[in-house]
Amino acid sequence: MKQNKNGTWTSWNENVIYNYKSLYTITSESELQEVIKNAKEVRLFGSKQSSADIASGTTTLIDIKSYNKILAFNDEQHTVTVQSGVILKDLLEAIEAKGWCIPCLPDINTITVGGALATGTHGTSGKLLSEYMSKCRLVMADGSIKEITEKDDLMNAVRVSLGVLGMMSEITFTCQPIYTLHVKERPESDTEWLPKIKERLIKHDFLRILWLPHTDKGYVITGDKINPDTDIEENMGPAFLKHRRTASKILYKYTHIFPWLTAIANKILYKGFFSSSKEHKGTLYQATVTKSRGSTLELAEWTIGLDKFVTVFEELKTEINKWSNKSFIHIPMDVRFIQKDSSWLSYAYNEDTVTMGCVSRNAATADTYEAFKSIEKIFLKHGGKPHWGKRFAAKDEALSKVYSKWEDFKLLRNNLDPNNKFLNPYLAKIFNEKQSKKVA
Repeated sequence: MKQNKNGTWTSWNENVIYNYKSLYTITSESELQEVIKNAKEVRLFGSKQSSADIASGTTTLIDIKSYNKILAFNDEQHTVTVQSGVILKDLLEAIEAKGWCIPCLPDINTITVGGALATGTHGTSGKLLSEYMSKCRLVMADGSIKEITEKDDLMNAVRVSLGVLGMMSEITFTCQPIYTLHVKERPESDTEWLPKIKERLIKHDFLRILWLPHTDKGYVITGDKINPDTDIEENMGPAFLKHRRTASKILYKYTHIFPWLTAIANKILYKGFFSSSKEHKGTLYQATVTKSRGSTLELAEWTIGLDKFVTVFEELKTEINKWSNKSFIHIPMDVRFIQKDSSWLSYAYNEDTVTMGCVSRNAATADTYEAFKSIEKIFLKHGGKPHWGKRFAAKDEALSKVYSKWEDFKLLRNNLDPNNKFLNPYLAKIFNEKQSKKVA
């Protein structure tokens, strides 16, 4: 175990900065237990890719990127057990080599597994990543270990916990047999893709829509399971499509000064990069997960019940198309779909939901990006929920109205961490608590 003293922690986008007294790099569960037991206040961090301020802000920090071993496979039960600091890429490649998959994957593969679970990371056309966790070992505030399985009532609280009930140490996932998707991508007008959502969720094994604000267009991605030996006529579109991020960076460069430029930039980007059709095949991981992210972004994402989405979408579209409103939105807005579950702080608790992402390509000026505020106002109005790892302003009072198990979770949190060891300033505001309490 390595320790650094009296340093500065800086987020991925360099927009969140905290001083710390001790930073530990750990490689074993016993080291994780020791640091947590002896700390007055402590947070973990991994790849720092959260837009929410949840990873730091305590006197003691733990870097878990070196706590990254794949520990065991169970071929009979199709399970894999890993340390919480393992990068998602390494986990996915390891289970693909076994002929397995986790059937719902996020957009990127560079995040730590522990961080992904704590913040409710998800993909589309399946459940949250945490729903495929069948067992975990949790380091509690006193340094003890609590092992939790699917049979335990506590599992529904732990699956998405923001790291405030305890720190995940070892995690077991139940996998499924690998499969191949035939993926088709194409532009469609809003009047075409919007009414077809429920129909397509039944028809296809994979559905994702990239909505292109200020263009009246969406970019629809569907996937259907096929025999891996099936021949398809692959078409990845023009070679210049790989330069979309560079073009976006140029076109959005001054939109924080002149927000209306966004509407023009979006039309150019649609014509250049979202008007082509594509067709390809691959495993879920190969065909749908971004393998790298070329620049830093700031993100917000909101979730709403499937039955309410059309109403919310139409209201949002009307609002952002008002030229009196500065909420011009960079493209694309990622529309994905999550199946209902029973996890307390899940976006899909007891209902099928739609998620809608909002991106600011100018990370340094994201604090003045009006779109984040407009989207939050509209989604909260309709009972929407924020993504825990992304930007939002709502706190305890507002969250208690959209999460039916909010007060139960708060009570459990107080019981498991009575001295608020796992809270930082941001999380203390979320739960309406003091950051840390005096130990009696």
